[in-house]
Order: sequence, then C-alpha cells, then structure tokens
Amino acid sequence: MKKGTIQHLVTWRIVQLPFILIAIYTLTFLLAWQIPGNPLESEGRMPPPEVVEAMQSQYNLDHPVKFYGEYLWNASGCSWLLGEQDGPIFNLGPSLRHENWTVNEILLAGLPVSMSLGMFAILIALVIGLAAGTLSALKPKTWIDSLAFFVSIIGISIPSFVIGVCLLMTFSVWLHLFPISGWGTWKHMVLPSLTLSLPFAAYIAQLTRSGMLEQLGSNHIRTARAKGLSEYSVVLKHAMKNAILPVLSYIGPATAAALTGSFVVEKIFAVPGVGVHFVEAVLGKDITVLMGIVLVYATLLVLFNLIVDVMYRLIDPRMT
Repeated sequence: MKKGTIQHLVTWRIVQLPFILIAIYTLTFLLAWQIPGNPLESEGRMPPPEVVEAMQSQYNLDHPVKFYGEYLWNASGCSWLLGEQDGPIFNLGPSLRHENWTVNEILLAGLPVSMSLGMFAILIALVIGLAAGTLSALKPKTWIDSLAFFVSIIGISIPSFVIGVCLLMTFSVWLHLFPISGWGTWKHMVLPSLTLSLPFAAYIAQLTRSGMLEQLGSNHIRTARAKGLSEYSVVLKHAMKNAILPVLSYIGPATAAALTGSFVVEKIFAVPGVGVHFVEAVLGKDITVLMGIVLVYATLLVLFNLIVDVMYRLIDPRMT
C-alpha cells in the first residue's frame, strides 16, 4: 500500500467531514424542532410568561432560523476563532433543562462512560465472534457449526433490551453475581457490555465463518499444508489474515453503532452515560443537548470508519 494513497484517503475524508456534519446537523435540527413540548417547562410547571419570553429570546427558541445559524456558528468553532467567545472551541451551548450545566460538561461526564461500554462490548464481540466463526469453519456441518449458527441467529433476532432484561434477571436478581445497576467497577461493566455485544458478535461470527471457509478451500492454503505447516500456522497466520478483512469493514460501523446503540442498554442498567441524557433530551425537547450529542456521535462515526479504512488498506495491499 502506497503511503500517498492513505494520505489521500485521510485528506479526502477530512475535507468531507464538515459537509457531512452540516447535513446531519440540518436534518437533526428539522426533526428536533418538531418534537412536541417546551424545554422551559420543568416537571409540568411553566415559569411566569415574562421569564419564558426572556429565555426564548435569549436562546432563540422563538426564532428557528436564528437558532440554527447561531448554534452552528458556535458549535463549529467559528465564534472561537474570531474571538467572540472565551469558552471551549466547540461550544455546544447550555442545557435548557439542566440548570448550570452546559452540553460540553454533560458530554465530558457521560462520554467516557459510554465509550468504555461501547469499546468493551466490541472487544467482547470480537473475541466471541472470531472464536465461534473460526470453530464453525473448522468443523462444518457438525453440532459445533449448528450450535454457533443457532446462537448467532438468536443474537441477531432478539433486541438488546430483551437480552438485557433476561441477563439482568438471571445474573443479578436470581443468582446475585453482578450488580443490578450503576457504574464504577468491572462487575458493573459485564452485563451491559455483554448485552450490547451479542448482536455484533453474531454478525462477526457469520462473517468469520464465511471468510474462513473460503480461505480454507483456496489454493494458497492447500500449498501451505502441503509444505508441512502446522494447522495453527495455517489457520491463524494464513487463512485468518484474509478472512478477517470483511470483519474489519464491519468493525467501523459496528463500533459507532455500539456507542450510539448503548442508549437503551444504559437506560436498562442505569449506566451514567450519554444515553440517559439523550433520552431525557428527546422527551424534554432539550434541543441543545440533543443537537450536541448527535454532532459528537456523527463525528465519531466518520472517524471510526476512516480508521477502519486505513487499517483495511494496510492489511490488504491490493486495495487502492
């Protein structure tokens, strides 16, 4: 793989990033503005009319076009570059429902938790998926292959919130092996991460099985075996190298999906991540929190896909 090709890919993706984010921002704004409710209302109580009018004027809640332009100006860092504000470079604004909290502070508090949960879930998915897929390919049309296929179908078909409730009831309520909710120790991470990982593990297992079967029947694998190489070397050093390429293509979107898909899982296990704030923002029409979270996660999605594309080209020199 030529170094210049990777540099061109990275440069092109970075050039595309602002346009992608503006499109996502615009679509999110149009949808969020239509959410019923009033973000200034707290627990069913509305402030006095004069207070509501002042706050609507302050945050441009009575002027959608002005809100769109000003929020984008601050969130993109343009206002910081021109010296119009002294705060963070990318100012995502104040929360409309959480007094004295900014969106940046909410993300700084919740994003590390959500990212830890998502990354741990992807790690578990890789371990389970690669192992199950490889075993299925090595033992085709056996009970191992059938069991792996059956489990993968369950992992893909059953929603994560159903899996989460089943794991919670089994291992927390009945067996008392793990905490019911919260965050702070490795035990708090096990059930939420496992819940989040199973659908991804199922897809990885199927991709690995398909790739390994194709590679194990190829000419270069037969040649490697004819040379007297051990089965360990044939499987892990020769077949796996090419069989894992489809898995790498899937890991980028899967990682981003694990971060964004953790919202429901976070709610089930009361994990203090971004998901709790996102759900509250949708229900309470906290449009600044909603917009800020969507922009950050959209940026992560593009960056994760870029990292995977670079890795793919480094592993497979045939990619141009």
